[in-house]
Amino acid sequence: MTLYAGIDLHSNNSVIVVLDEHDREVYRKRHRNELHEILSALRGCGPIESVAVESTYNWYWLVDGLQDAGFEVRLVNTAAVKQYDGLKHTGDFSDARHLAHLLRSGILPTGYIYPRQGRALPHRFASPGNFAAYARTVDSRRESNGKKKGEGNAKCGNKYLAWAFVEAADFAVRYDTQVKRWYQKKTARTIPVVAIKAVAHKLARACYHILKTGEAFDAQRAFG
Repeated sequence: MTLYAGIDLHSNNSVIVVLDEHDREVYRKRHRNELHEILSALRGCGPIESVAVESTYNWYWLVDGLQDAGFEVRLVNTAAVKQYDGLKHTGDFSDARHLAHLLRSGILPTGYIYPRQGRALPHRFASPGNFAAYARTVDSRRESNGKKKGEGNAKCGNKYLAWAFVEAADFAVRYDTQVKRWYQKKTARTIPVVAIKAVAHKLARACYHILKTGEAFDAQRAFG
């Protein structure tokens, strides 16, 4: 039996639908955005031919995790797919089911469904802000009028990059006078741990530009 999975990815949960070669559902369920939970659900269905994931702002952690676990993953830009029109209003599981259906049917043109194409940062991330979010150097809290309104999924992104940029921030504050002055101004307005995270965020954005342009790091430009 050949299986095809569709995942409708939200900020803190994912809807999974798995179809067989006859378009019959063999699995449908909503899961928390915990990689081990999603992998366990997919593996429990049996060998899966391919997984289609909706191309939302926070797809990076899920696609990376699925690929590392050996799944063939297709990233779908649903805004560019005519057959996807109107599905956001037809039920909780319809989007995930249709992703799996389009994958099984081979309907999606090559330009709209993307296999793994390498992990060069400038090509994977549309902006330095997207990369900074993936590196978890951006607060997941949502605020309005100065009041906390909720939180996104703080576990999205790459925890190892988050650790690396905080470590880099600690060293930068200790050994680079420009960064140290910026950090000290920041700590005058907030607590040190938030200031270090802000330095890490600046470094993540600078890293994106370095990889994209090939230019050397300029502390004055990043922290001036």
